[in-house]
Amino acid sequence: QVQLVESGGGSVQAGGSLRLSCAASEHIYSTDGNYHMTWFRQAPGKEREGVAAFNTRLRATAYAGSVKGRFTISRDNAQNTVYLQMNSLKPEDTAMYYCAAGRPSVWSRTSDYTYWGQGTQVTVSS
Repeated sequence: QVQLVESGGGSVQAGGSLRLSCAASEHIYSTDGNYHMTWFRQAPGKEREGVAAFNTRLRATAYAGSVKGRFTISRDNAQNTVYLQMNSLKPEDTAMYYCAAGRPSVWSRTSDYTYWGQGTQVTVSS
């Protein structure tokens, strides 16, 4: 059973930066499949949405349009950790951020993911 633990959330002013971390309990970076490590977020009253994904086999990334150019997803394979660097934060980025792992058909589809962390809160004030 893979466990994912997020950290790095907090409160910042608009324009600020945060770096989120997602530590996996075991080496889940597979080379035999379409394994993704993905950040999602969910704001109060809204559906959970995909933010950024890292395809471990292709070493490719994908981003939601709303964060492209501001957020960067990366991984430290040796540490079994995926990061989300968030720059130029906006109040609309306020949400609970979750890390997920799985083999999705569509990277942003929540139902395609097997493992989830508990989330870390990000609050951006104007």
